[in-house]
Amino acid sequence: MSKSTKKTSTYTARRYTEADVSLWNNFVNSAKNATFLFHRDFMDYHSDRFTDFSVLIFKDETLYAILPANLKDGKLISHQGLTYGSFVLQDSAKLLYALEAFKEMLRFLASEMIKTVEIRVIPTFYNVMPSDELAYFLHKANATLLKRDVLMVIDNDHKLKFQKNRREGINKALRNGLELKVEDHFDAFWNDVLIPNLKNKHGISPVHSLDEIKLLAARFPNNIKQVNIYKDDKVVAGTTVFLTKTTIHPQYVSGNADKNSYGSLDLAYDFIINHFEKEKRYFDFNISSEENGKILNSGLIFWKESCGARTFTADTYEIQTNAYKQIDITIK
Repeated sequence: MSKSTKKTSTYTARRYTEADVSLWNNFVNSAKNATFLFHRDFMDYHSDRFTDFSVLIFKDETLYAILPANLKDGKLISHQGLTYGSFVLQDSAKLLYALEAFKEMLRFLASEMIKTVEIRVIPTFYNVMPSDELAYFLHKANATLLKRDVLMVIDNDHKLKFQKNRREGINKALRNGLELKVEDHFDAFWNDVLIPNLKNKHGISPVHSLDEIKLLAARFPNNIKQVNIYKDDKVVAGTTVFLTKTTIHPQYVSGNADKNSYGSLDLAYDFIINHFEKEKRYFDFNISSEENGKILNSGLIFWKESCGARTFTADTYEIQTNAYKQIDITIK
């Protein structure tokens, strides 16, 4: 026979303010399902573009969970300025208490006349320990799956060898005398390779500006690295790499028109996959699906799989805040 859990604690939620910056950052630094992207020094570099409405949830007087988020047209989104979001918890969090905190968050948002929340759930390989509470909470809240993207990821604990065509590219790079350097200089790669390539091929600019990436790299020197490939002292390819506690992620990768004949990108990927391997378990090639996961980019998938990558998924959900009324917290 089931019975309601005894409510021995009080849960409260409120909106983040600038006075909470240290409280927030300390929580993120020790969380089990957060990365440096949730740190306020990262989130706030583009604070002028978003109306921040991040939420703090307390169990009695202790901060128990946070939700990085912004408000747009009355809808809460976690978070448009970040690659992913989450209901962030500590490794000490317990499932039933965390569910109470999630319910309180929804109740608070409903009281603020916010009807809908959209969460791009952080892929599980970014977590430092099991952290699927949010997946269950979304189920309890009857959340709607908006999209499911495909990510190609290398697991260094079960590593596959580069296929023949990738190894040939690496050998080609070595024969061409390409030189690879990890350095703090972003300008040549961004100005001479990345920005022109994105403009000429896709008519777009990088999500970050060069000044922004340099600012972030200065704030997070252990998390953001620049790897450049040189041919005769000229940058011909490179990658700006984001490093989390568990994962290597090339945020930007590009090569000049000779990248195929030089083998420069094969060399770059081989290096960053192996250079940081001892510190990180996963290598995230990023999304390989389009139109909200409806279409698979076969060319990207073939290339990434030839490097040994295999599939994870990343989900985006929509929740109605009044769902807090229907979340039944019972145990047997």
